[in-house]
Amino acid sequence: MFKFADQQTVRRVVRALPPVGVGIYYGIPQTRAASLYSPRQLFQKSTMTHRWQKGEVSNFQYLMFLNTIAGRSFCDLNQYPVFPWVLTNFESDTLDLTDANNYRDLSRPIGVLNPTRHAQFLERYASWDENDDIPPFHYGTHYSTSGFTLAWLIRVEPFATQFLNLQGGKFDHPGRTFCSIIRSWNNCQRDTSDVKELIPELYYLPEMFGNSNNFTFGIDDDGIVIDDVELPKWASTPEEFVMLHRAALESKHVSAHLHEWIDLIFGFKQKGPEAEKATNVFFHLTYEGNVDLDSIADPIMREAVEQQIKSFGQTPSQLLHDPHISRMPPEPQNIEEEEPFKSIYLTFKVTGDVPVTHVAANTDSTVPSPAVVTISCNQCFSVNKWLTSADLKQSLRGVQVEQDPMLATSAGRQKRQLGEPLDQSVTPCACCFVVTADNKHIMACGYWDNSFKCFSADSGKLTQCVFGHWDVVTCLAYSRHVGLTGGDAFVVSGSRDATVLVWRWSMRFQRVAASDRAEGDNPSPLAILTGHEQPVVCVDVSASLGLVVSGSQEGPCLLHTTTGNLLRTLRGPGECVRPRLLKLTRDGLVLVNYTDGTGHLAVFTVNGRLLSDKGLDDQMLALALNKDGNFFVSGGFSRYLRVWRTHDLCLLHTYPPCDGSIRALTISTDQRCLVAGLASGSILAIAVNFPGRL
Repeated sequence: MFKFADQQTVRRVVRALPPVGVGIYYGIPQTRAASLYSPRQLFQKSTMTHRWQKGEVSNFQYLMFLNTIAGRSFCDLNQYPVFPWVLTNFESDTLDLTDANNYRDLSRPIGVLNPTRHAQFLERYASWDENDDIPPFHYGTHYSTSGFTLAWLIRVEPFATQFLNLQGGKFDHPGRTFCSIIRSWNNCQRDTSDVKELIPELYYLPEMFGNSNNFTFGIDDDGIVIDDVELPKWASTPEEFVMLHRAALESKHVSAHLHEWIDLIFGFKQKGPEAEKATNVFFHLTYEGNVDLDSIADPIMREAVEQQIKSFGQTPSQLLHDPHISRMPPEPQNIEEEEPFKSIYLTFKVTGDVPVTHVAANTDSTVPSPAVVTISCNQCFSVNKWLTSADLKQSLRGVQVEQDPMLATSAGRQKRQLGEPLDQSVTPCACCFVVTADNKHIMACGYWDNSFKCFSADSGKLTQCVFGHWDVVTCLAYSRHVGLTGGDAFVVSGSRDATVLVWRWSMRFQRVAASDRAEGDNPSPLAILTGHEQPVVCVDVSASLGLVVSGSQEGPCLLHTTTGNLLRTLRGPGECVRPRLLKLTRDGLVLVNYTDGTGHLAVFTVNGRLLSDKGLDDQMLALALNKDGNFFVSGGFSRYLRVWRTHDLCLLHTYPPCDGSIRALTISTDQRCLVAGLASGSILAIAVNFPGRL
């Protein structure tokens, strides 16, 4: 983060830098002009509001967008991102996310929820002396200050050190230390000096609730030692609290009312007459534009005003003067969707009796040619057209996949072959192949020349050989994220040489290339990931998280950043040392299948904590996560498709046996269809609706 003396300097710097804009993920042009847009202009020109309204963007993502363009940043404790309290029930044994009584009224400020306290704030405002130099306000404190942020995050670094620096090297009085979710909620309902909202970490960072650094916070007035944060009864672990808290933020109830809270914090009720009506007026120095610091000539006076602003907190930039639009309600549910696993099947042969080892279902309507792509163990592939229907019920009643017509003739089958045979020591499996998000290219590994190769999905022609490893490439992974330049993607390759390489797939050049130019057939990797001592057998990558997880033949699994930094070593539970399958969820959980014994599953947090593990009676051959990572589907030699809940590995449903062992799995982009590749040479498509509740 940079702080410049004036706007003129900002303009000179922007002109000197490349045209980076503010991030194409927000739908804002990547231009120098965009870097100089005001917060309100950024809001108006972005596509995020429209995408959120249609349900394409989560509530969490949308709130982060609003915070970002309104000047809030993780780099500035005085203007840290602000999130709402959404729940009021922190005392019951269970939490029903469908019960509206468990949610906070998002149309009212936090200080108004308690009628008694509301009356006190109204009286303060009404009795204000008209001759006072300070304009009247309801709240003398703020919902977001650097002190509040540090108090929330006091158990994790670097915030603990920042807190000690603020407090002269000592932690706060134990009675004021954040130690309980219930107590914090009650305080901001009763104490007239506490109207704080939340920070994003309460929706994604379980580590903030545990005293893993063993800080000594003292003993409170009740004689209780302050250590880990006391959680609600309905959450047995910090991970479970974060999962349920995040689910509450994304619930139908919050989605239907979040725009009302946005009006208070970022919108037309932030200041002025509407703020007065809503009991939402804060100390005048908290508002942008109320003080012209450049006009204060006295440096001592200016510093005093700046410190006062920091002490009182800062209100975000106002983004709109009219009511924010509401989110569209979800599409109506039909009878079959009320029973998630009452599904319809569609199956057909792809390549005779040759096992299908990889399936991809890039079926989004934005893809030029939505299709289910299959690859068999003889390296024959098929591109089966996905037929969409505008009628929701019809698309669920009959999954529509049109078999690849090229397989009907010998000439057509020749255009569906992925080059020369794989190295004789390689057994083709799902991790040997990836299909790009637009269904235009297929990447394959396992070749004797230590390369992985790119093929056109239209003609089957070899388009690129990528070299970088010193031994046979054994596994590939692909992850696309719209935040990358031009919709590019990360490709990750693992090899018997015990290394993992990170590459960039260029949408512009339709090949593995450097970020700014095509490099022929020999591009350089973005990063070389080391740490394994044995052949790498499985990898996964998340572009949005910037993480790569990899497993070697005899373990362990390693977690790296996409830039090459080793973060964690994930060691299997008990005797588990042989990982076969890896998946990295959107929220940073790592799912690992081990081949030891009859099979084993384990799920870790991104920080290396083992959340759950379970022994299996069937060797898994395929795993597929749903979009949000809360559920996954498995299949293997036993021919059973099973649906699991991710965080606790709870088995939710087992489908009737298929007509062959399950070698590959994927889930369609719209999450309505599960596609399995079978050893019998068939693909099986199942209409599925993942449970709405965790």
